[in-house]
Amino acid sequence: MSTKKAIVKHIKGVTFLGKSDSNHWVTMDGPESFGGSDAGTRPKELLLIALGGCTGSDVITILQKKKVQINNFEMNISADVADEHPQVFTKINVEYVFHGKDIQEKDVERAIELSQTKYCSVTHMLNKAMEISHSFKILET
Repeated sequence: MSTKKAIVKHIKGVTFLGKSDSNHWVTMDGPESFGGSDAGTRPKELLLIALGGCTGSDVITILQKKKVQINNFEMNISADVADEHPQVFTKINVEYVFHGKDIQEKDVERAIELSQTKYCSVTHMLNKAMEISHSFKILET
């Protein structure tokens, strides 16, 4: 088993800098009304971004191996948030949006399935805490 490490440094108020094994700094902050400088992404938002980066990397790699021509690819990720503290995510939906010509639904479905069930570690971790659903659309360009 390997170990990952991160360091998070307090800057001021609720502004923090963090980096992990890749040695890239990320700024995290809160709104001014909560003692922040509004100078960075909220920590909880980083979870959604991490999910998109993880599953997106899987899906695009799988489709490239299948020689599927993608002109543009993005994911719209939304999360339901509990009203009461600690205001956790209760459900996440990932909408995969593909732009290209002659993209086959079966290829997209398979790539998403493999990411969701086998490869994306962020999906697997978050699935233990909440439901993650997904959908996709293919736009001809």
